[in-house]
Amino acid sequence: MAKQDLKANAKTAQKDGCTVAFQSKMTQAAEMLMAVAAHFVDTPVLVVADSWFGNAGLWRPLCESTSSFELLSRLRANITLCEQPPAPCAGQRGRPRKYGRRLGSVADMATHYREQARSLPVFLYGKHREVLAHDQVLMLKNLRCPVRVVWVYRKSRWVVFFTTDLALSVEKIIEYYGARWKIESGFKEIKQEIGSARSQTRNAHAVSNHLNFCMMAATITWIYADRIKADPERRHIVKGRTSFAFSDVRRLIANNALSADFLRLWPSHRNPRQNTFVSLLLRMVA
Repeated sequence: MAKQDLKANAKTAQKDGCTVAFQSKMTQAAEMLMAVAAHFVDTPVLVVADSWFGNAGLWRPLCESTSSFELLSRLRANITLCEQPPAPCAGQRGRPRKYGRRLGSVADMATHYREQARSLPVFLYGKHREVLAHDQVLMLKNLRCPVRVVWVYRKSRWVVFFTTDLALSVEKIIEYYGARWKIESGFKEIKQEIGSARSQTRNAHAVSNHLNFCMMAATITWIYADRIKADPERRHIVKGRTSFAFSDVRRLIANNALSADFLRLWPSHRNPRQNTFVSLLLRMVA
């Protein structure tokens, strides 16, 4: 809901007679992750997020919760990196250092570590690939904890990932973040293919119901795609790609629903019930 509607106690912002409390995206994300982690008490939950969520705004409330979380995200080019603090010497006065020597920005370190990158086999986007990568355990001041930073180099560009799980291998870091693209595809399917972004509802209950129905429709569509024996034909053929798209499954469902054999699954009633109100309206129109 819009923040101005919540402050004005608008009727459209009320749910069950009470005004909905405003929550930022970070707060909502943290609460949903805690609800998921409650079902995995003895297992740490690895949160894979883009660079917008990969900061202290999400990490701090997760650390303060009773569940165990690890974060994997992408680093921005202007983030400053530091070495790990040196071990305190015997008899040293004062508090131990929290951070080591300042190294510079992520972009500066990308140039510095390029010659040290090594080739690694990863399974990315449905194929086995070879990537150039270099990793280093460093300190992030915004998270205030050590992280494993991974630079992945392409022909003329590079991307940088980090994770608080220091035991995670470089190959898994790259593969887990690459698998996040499927989530982005799911957002596109729900927003554009199903139509959650085109909702005209303004009531809090209606907004929640519309989103839930859109997510249910997307789930049923993929369940149907998993049950069929033959893959649907691609409407837009791409060279070297054999997988089908969400729109191809939708078109297959529509064609099957419009076929003459579809209604055989539900036999018609001998005495179908008629809505008297609808019949009255039809007679008035006639």
